[in-house]
Amino acid sequence: MALLDVQGLGIAFPRARPVQDLSFTVGPGETVALVGESGSGKSLTALALMRLLPPRGRIEAGTIRFDGRDFGTLSERRFREIRGREIAMVFQDPFASLNPRHIIGGILETPLKVHGLGGRGERRARVARALDQVGLPETAATRYPHEFSGGQRQRIGIARALVVEPHLVVCDEPVSALDLSVQAQILNLLAAMRRELGLAYLFVSHDLSVVEHVADRVLVMYLGRIVESAPTAALWAAPRHPYTRALIAAVPDPSRKRQAPPLGGDLPSPADLPAGCRFHPRCPLATDLCRHADPALRPVAEAHAVACHHA
Repeated sequence: MALLDVQGLGIAFPRARPVQDLSFTVGPGETVALVGESGSGKSLTALALMRLLPPRGRIEAGTIRFDGRDFGTLSERRFREIRGREIAMVFQDPFASLNPRHIIGGILETPLKVHGLGGRGERRARVARALDQVGLPETAATRYPHEFSGGQRQRIGIARALVVEPHLVVCDEPVSALDLSVQAQILNLLAAMRRELGLAYLFVSHDLSVVEHVADRVLVMYLGRIVESAPTAALWAAPRHPYTRALIAAVPDPSRKRQAPPLGGDLPSPADLPAGCRFHPRCPLATDLCRHADPALRPVAEAHAVACHHA
């Protein structure tokens, strides 16, 4: 049974529907990456899973099941017992997500208090263990967020997610605000935590060069829908959708004599979606069929599906 099972998810705002008919699963211990340009709906999807959508945003369709439980049937109180305890989140901005007025020990101990996990001594021990797991000294517990570097603050954000020992961690662009050397450290840390704790990850990113090294499966998202889904190695070896090929070609690669030009055109607004295939205004392979018929996501190989008339 899938740990996370999302079926037909739709997210709506008053004048737009940025996510429509989105379906995917994450298995126990699996890392699934959700990738796409800014505006594709991937971060909104992550926030919807946590009931943290921006004001005026709402889930208008579909189901979200976690460990067999339908989130749509849970009260806010029951959902909060699950959020942060069984499913946790690491945010993009490691500084904005940490209260600058609280010391790190208090920040990490708060979710333990909220969920009634252990007495004072046990909570302190779990905080120390979480700091050690992310490579920070126990003395970090007495300091404030501004006293740490960006990479260290992201480690603290990961420790906050892990201190309650969840089953699934949603990572929303967790390394995009960091330089390359620190990115590698954080990605290695996430991989080590996965091995040590048996975690599952939903890893949201716009950077395919990042997810290539962390994900078991990749879901490529464009304008609120998945246009390609495949195991990571298969996606890199034989991308089927023109959008996926463009994203991979844009990844800097010193072995290529000539780098691919950036993807042409602008991402259309979710409030004014193109007819037919949503990618056709930017696609070099577009035909009249693409301009009039919206392709369904269909299997093209084992565990590999694509939404393209010409794949």
